[in-house]
Amino acid sequence: MTTDFPEPIRVPVNGVELEVFEAGREHAGRPVVLCHGWPEHAYSWRHQVPVLAAAGYHVIVPNQRGYGNSSRPADVTAYDIAHLSGDLVALLDHYGYEDATFVGHDWGAAVVWGLTLLHPERVNAVVNLSLPYLERGEKPWIESMEEVLGGDFYFVHFNRQPGVADALFDAHTSQFLRNLYRKNTPQLGMAPIDLARAAAPLGEPVMSDSELAVFVAAFEASGFTGGINWYRNLDRNWHLLADVDPIIRQPTLMIYGDRDTIQRSPRLAEFVPGVEVVSLDCGHWIQQERPQETNQAILKWLDQRR
Repeated sequence: MTTDFPEPIRVPVNGVELEVFEAGREHAGRPVVLCHGWPEHAYSWRHQVPVLAAAGYHVIVPNQRGYGNSSRPADVTAYDIAHLSGDLVALLDHYGYEDATFVGHDWGAAVVWGLTLLHPERVNAVVNLSLPYLERGEKPWIESMEEVLGGDFYFVHFNRQPGVADALFDAHTSQFLRNLYRKNTPQLGMAPIDLARAAAPLGEPVMSDSELAVFVAAFEASGFTGGINWYRNLDRNWHLLADVDPIIRQPTLMIYGDRDTIQRSPRLAEFVPGVEVVSLDCGHWIQQERPQETNQAILKWLDQRR
């Protein structure tokens, strides 16, 4: 690992093992859990870990199931929100914590929203980046996306053509990640698949070659199927959340990137009444594109809650 990113440990949780990086253990009792997105890695929080630890927090950063050296179950349904949130609950149990502040980016934000709905007593505050709260709606999410955005939209494609995207990303891991991690975010539709095929990247890189090499090595070892299986559970998650109180009652910080292609939620405050919103001048990879501004926003908000 480049920089001073912590060495990992392996933690048994919820029938799997997670690769976990931690810092600031001397601040036991003030846990902050950082949850990465797709196709990411705990290392995507490398700019936040030392700063949060220096500010007096016990920082816990798992590679979630399907990623890095964490377990990669074969069963697609092993990646639904019940399992993903169950892993985080078990991680708190491992450290002896009743609750924690959870920070999520992209798919990690989706998991943190789901965790907070399913296990509200284990979450004392929420900080989410990029992906706002997703209203449940009347139809399952993939079904709705297919109607509105068509079968080529990558969420739908991942579900309707299992294995196709996985194989393409596995065959072009370095090219795909190099093209993806740019300061101009890809457009909708088949964007990730187009990026895997593109010979030349567009725009400025988000990270150095040595940093990118960490992601490439991780996905060359793990493949992409585990992470893509998170997408393949969206409709299952819709059913799993049917009887849950849909309101997030914890204090919440939502950080958007002004140039992110993920749409903001116009009704966020209806479902997350305690939300404070911050916008940064960046694209999708918020905490990697604007690390100092992200750190300042998170620490300022956490300090107000002390």
